[in-house]
Amino acid sequence: MQEITHKQLLEAGVHFGHLKKKWNPKMLPYIFMEKKGIHIIDLYKTHAKLQEAANALKSIARSGKKILFVATKKQAKEVVKACALRANMPFVTERWLGGMLTNFATIRKSIKKLQSIDKMLNEGSENITKKERLVLQREKEKLEKILGGIAQLNRIPAAIFIVDISHEHIALAEASKLNVTTFGIVDTNSDPTQVDFAIPANDDASKSVAIIAEYLTEAIIEGLNDRKTDKDEMEAGKYADDDDEERGSRLRIDDEEDRNKRSAGDNAGGPRKRSNGPGGGSGGPGGASSRSRKPAGGPGAGGGQGGPRKR
Repeated sequence: MQEITHKQLLEAGVHFGHLKKKWNPKMLPYIFMEKKGIHIIDLYKTHAKLQEAANALKSIARSGKKILFVATKKQAKEVVKACALRANMPFVTERWLGGMLTNFATIRKSIKKLQSIDKMLNEGSENITKKERLVLQREKEKLEKILGGIAQLNRIPAAIFIVDISHEHIALAEASKLNVTTFGIVDTNSDPTQVDFAIPANDDASKSVAIIAEYLTEAIIEGLNDRKTDKDEMEAGKYADDDDEERGSRLRIDDEEDRNKRSAGDNAGGPRKRSNGPGGGSGGPGGASSRSRKPAGGPGAGGGQGGPRKR
């Protein structure tokens, strides 16, 4: 994120406030001086508050939560819309519908209606007459103009960034009621205590709004990139642990195979011969057979039942 300088803030006209007669006394700590009946905002205070807001938005974006951009003023709507699209965040730049946050369930029904109309126009082209198509197209444009920026918002956002909190007092009141973190560009005619992160600056000039909104958008994008990096590192660490486990199991399998081979080698020498007496094995001279032999019968056989021996 590129650092913003006091000179850039000065060239953008961030220091110009409202007329003295329109000021809010609670803005006194942020007013540097009065010149020709116009209050001049202290840019050092603006720079410090801008840094604080940028760090907070970066932290929210890094946690994966949504930040809603709100700016319905003519000078700010196009700039804020472009910044929100760059950061892939929801936005409201046409009109704030009452209950957009406090009655979010009803707003979700309108968003689903918009999505169903879009589906009918894209898929059911043959079953729709020309007049029905024209009516649906007009209704789609009307809904898309107001709700197109929050069509992908599935839940209440974690934070809301407002340009001119006096002009967007309904959005600010709903966010405060739901304890949503609020960020706002606060001019000398507004109350800075109504928002959590007040940025004292000129909210009527498009250049002033642009330099602040773009700086905060860069902080949000950096937070999103950090979140992606952390996620990639976690996945890489998980795969490394899986590789170590696989390597350990492979070593255990190899050790078991080696033990089996050694055991098989010890038993590969064939059946062992048993010694049955001194002098030799079975059937050898001077040795005895493992089985007892019966003396053969008949004449001429010694020790049998064939009769008495002849001497």
